[in-house]
Amino acid sequence: MSAARPRLVLGSGSPRRRELLAQIGVIPDEIRAPEIDEAPLAGELPRAYCARVTRDKAAATPCRPGEIVLAADTTVALGRRILGKPENRDDARGFLDALSGRRHRVITAVAVRTPERLWLRDSVSTVRMKRLSDADIERYLDSGDWRGKAGGYAIQGPAASFIPWISGSHSAIVGLPLAETAVLLEAAGYDVREGWT
Repeated sequence: MSAARPRLVLGSGSPRRRELLAQIGVIPDEIRAPEIDEAPLAGELPRAYCARVTRDKAAATPCRPGEIVLAADTTVALGRRILGKPENRDDARGFLDALSGRRHRVITAVAVRTPERLWLRDSVSTVRMKRLSDADIERYLDSGDWRGKAGGYAIQGPAASFIPWISGSHSAIVGLPLAETAVLLEAAGYDVREGWT
């Protein structure tokens, strides 16, 4: 008989991450969303920033013996510029104006932690956004879908109509790279396949 699977704690309040985990049969036993400072450091590059924030989220989420913590962060990068979550409608408009007609990167890092060890991987995808008219942007802003979304948009919502091309992991762009997540969970002793039946 196999050993009991560890309890899985999701260090994120994101409903999107819960939905993505459910796609691979993983249901967290508990949600413990940490509060951390997500402000970039001076001169910090997007990929390093995303990894640091993810590591900080994992470290800030209590992890008891017999538990595994899963944490993640998604960052939108336009060159060296980090486009975080817009604070208001004007912020979101500025992000969409900047992304319009251009390619950008979406970086999602995932960390899995036991009381003894931390594993971290990231996934970098490239996304092309079509050229947006003022009407496109205002209608999207009216939807409210931009709230709480890195870069001011979500590929799984109405803004999917703005994205003709991606290269990389769709699930990572939504908020969690499922292939990488499964590898890290298995490394930490959590059998993902148990949830398939």
